[in-house]
Amino acid sequence: MLDHLTLKVRDLERAKAFYTAALQPLGYAVMMEFGEFAGLGAGKPDLWLRRDPDNVRPQHVALSARDRKAVDRFYEAAMSAGATDNGKPGVRTDYHPTYYAAFVLDSDGNNVEVVCHAAPGQARPAAKRPAKRSAAKRGSTKRASSRGGAKRRKARRG
Repeated sequence: MLDHLTLKVRDLERAKAFYTAALQPLGYAVMMEFGEFAGLGAGKPDLWLRRDPDNVRPQHVALSARDRKAVDRFYEAAMSAGATDNGKPGVRTDYHPTYYAAFVLDSDGNNVEVVCHAAPGQARPAAKRPAKRSAAKRGSTKRASSRGGAKRRKARRG
């Protein structure tokens, strides 16, 4: 599973403005900035932009959308932010029967795709998160694993 990736861009401020607007329908925002870098994400920065005008090499990046409406909203937002059309929202049956995607090119030539794999009218399931333990259970686990608890267990085995 990928954790993050970096796109090299000519103009960091322009790229931040574009990606902030285009990916807002997916919940993305600028989350971190330092030096010549900006990290965007929805929960954590997983799409990094790096100002490196001498080494820009256009890439294809595909991001996942929860539903088809988000794909449509991405396309509209990206086009309004200055993207070049590279494939209007629609089903791409050559990939699979429910592959619904839109493609745009940013100002550096990166092919940005947003895709939804869910059937029409459905959303992909939200990512599962581990269940939170109750405070009582967290406390009892901490007590059992403390040094004192270990000494008591050792003494009982004695």
